[in-house]
Amino acid sequence: MKSLTANLSTRHKLQLATMLSVVLALVPVLLVLGASSTLSLISFSLAIVLAWFVSSLITQPVNSGIKALETGLLNFKDGEFSSLLAYSEDDELGRLCHTYNQTAEQLRQEKQWIYQRELMLDKVLQSSPQALVLIDSNDYVVFSNHSAKLLFNSEQKLEGLTRNELYAFGSEQIQNAMEAGRDGLFHLKHAHSNDSQLKHDDEAQTWHLSTGQFLLNNHSHRLYIFKQLTRELSRQEVAVWKKVIRIISHELNNSLGPMSSMLHSGKILTQNLDEPRLGRVFSTMQERINHLNEFVQGYGKFAKLPQPKLEVIDWSSLLNSVKQEWAFSIEGDIPNVECLADRVQLEQLLINLLKNAHESGSEAEQIKVKIEAKSQGALLSVSDAGKGMSEAVMANALVPFYSTKASGSGLGLALCREIAEAHHGQLSLHNRGDGKTGLVVQVFFPS
Repeated sequence: MKSLTANLSTRHKLQLATMLSVVLALVPVLLVLGASSTLSLISFSLAIVLAWFVSSLITQPVNSGIKALETGLLNFKDGEFSSLLAYSEDDELGRLCHTYNQTAEQLRQEKQWIYQRELMLDKVLQSSPQALVLIDSNDYVVFSNHSAKLLFNSEQKLEGLTRNELYAFGSEQIQNAMEAGRDGLFHLKHAHSNDSQLKHDDEAQTWHLSTGQFLLNNHSHRLYIFKQLTRELSRQEVAVWKKVIRIISHELNNSLGPMSSMLHSGKILTQNLDEPRLGRVFSTMQERINHLNEFVQGYGKFAKLPQPKLEVIDWSSLLNSVKQEWAFSIEGDIPNVECLADRVQLEQLLINLLKNAHESGSEAEQIKVKIEAKSQGALLSVSDAGKGMSEAVMANALVPFYSTKASGSGLGLALCREIAEAHHGQLSLHNRGDGKTGLVVQVFFPS
């Protein structure tokens, strides 16, 4: 009997026990009523059939509950928590099913919360300015974000590529940094942009690589995080220069005010003296004071650039306004691209760039201004036909106080970069190609 019931399911065992109980209850009655052995045998057979029918009716809800519970647990195994059990009798199985329903509800809520967090995490990672690449133990890329595609200059997804295939998209500097397998800085000489918003072929960029190794689904993975530090370093450098400029401006103003007052008093005291040399002395002093005042005001614009007052820019109106001060020609058509910017600051930026272009020795008709519509904003380009810049000059061109001109203040391009970055844009310098001499300054303004 023990070997017979060993292969039966729990619900079949329950049904068999119920049937035997009914049979044992009915057999004495049927034996008393039976008049012969034949009748007793028939009565016993009828008792078995009746017992089976009664036991089926009695155990059907329990069997259904057990079957549903089994199906539900299989759903749990597959990660499905939406199905609930309808068995609600006030017995052990009913309480078990109630516990199951509570567990399913809690797991469903936790699964939904995890799903929402994964969506939020994916959104954050995809919009992160840092380039993220996750490589598994088989050297396949299993995750990358949009910034990583730009860094590796790839129009397709990086997921599914092997490490060597990934290196084929990137530069040698990136490969060397990844193969080193440690955190640190590296310089990227040739950065690319799929949107061609700015060209960086003549700029060396500083990047920081951070790596980490961890287990994911019991498999080893390595995460590479690339962060561009060029702009951050430039920002810190400019902050230091601004502090220096504010200190110098403060000290100069403290001296220029009394000097101007004393000069005025000296003129009054000596106006009756017949000494022509005093006029030249006072004139020279006044000229130098005015020059220093202009010097301080110029540096003050750089050190205390106000927040942009954004408005929709009418490019045609803006270019016509600037054209009254500096001559240039417009290259191509002016696209109908919306740009929010501070008109006064944008005019100042254009004036500075055009002034530099004229001082490069270019003829007016050789100085070009071009406006291009990009997927995420507008690209302003000012080009000339001068000698261009050497690598050493270009590396320092945006540093405040640096100038190759004898009378230059070294703030024109630095102020232009400050204006561009105040609009969350970017300024780039590069020499013209295709055998042409001259410089091209590009400023990208995001929409």
